[in-house]
Amino acid sequence: MIVSVVRLLLAILLLAAAQAFAQGAQTVFLDELTWTELRDEIGAGRRTVLVPIGGTEQSGPYVVLGKHNVRAKALSEKIASALGNALVAPLVAYVPEGSISPPTAHMRFPGTISIPDAVFEKVLEYTARSLQAHGFHDIVFLGDNGGYQKDEQRVAALLNREWASTPVRVHALPEYYRAATVTFAETLRERGFGNDEIGTHAGLADVSLSLAIDPKLVRRDFSQSMTDPNPAHERDGVLGDPRRATAELGQAGVDAIVAQTVEAIKRATARP
Repeated sequence: MIVSVVRLLLAILLLAAAQAFAQGAQTVFLDELTWTELRDEIGAGRRTVLVPIGGTEQSGPYVVLGKHNVRAKALSEKIASALGNALVAPLVAYVPEGSISPPTAHMRFPGTISIPDAVFEKVLEYTARSLQAHGFHDIVFLGDNGGYQKDEQRVAALLNREWASTPVRVHALPEYYRAATVTFAETLRERGFGNDEIGTHAGLADVSLSLAIDPKLVRRDFSQSMTDPNPAHERDGVLGDPRRATAELGQAGVDAIVAQTVEAIKRATARP
């Protein structure tokens, strides 16, 4: 009787351990898997990998420096989950942000970190080469910032020429960034907001999108942090007027980015 109870308990413990192990592997993030789990995921058909690209830059006095990093990772997770056959590589947080000496662009503000375009392109290139070596067939760059879109395209073109006779392709799709800027801005205009308010950096669109992803990205008193009420004038790194920004508005941007990027990836990765 005692032996039977012990065996039953052992069986229950083994089953619980197996379930916990299986649950632990249920993630789209490559760096949350073991190498054997990743090998099995690729072997089971997950051959698409997203490379989220953020940036460490100023976004006015009321949005954190890592805004692009948090957004790119969160949105990549949503996109990979919607695709069903994709994983997400570790985020690239260091990107071109302007000259360091003399400081230009975002480098004029403390906390921004910038690297040269050539260095950034080598990081992307060898990230893709590493992923290709492990069996991924479609490598997708998803950049949350407009400044380096051209770098993504150059790296993709370089590798696609080299890998033309193989099944591997690198994709620098414009839909992700276009949805975050053009499509989202159109939606906000339809709701009655003007271009000066929507802005291009740390304005209504940018702050609303950040609030929808994670409210902690934005300081609660952001509407009082502005030093100049003119929404068309850059002050403290701001282009736009965020005072009416909300997470509800930002959710429209999130939905557009995910939907349009998923469709673009499906088209780009479809095989004859």
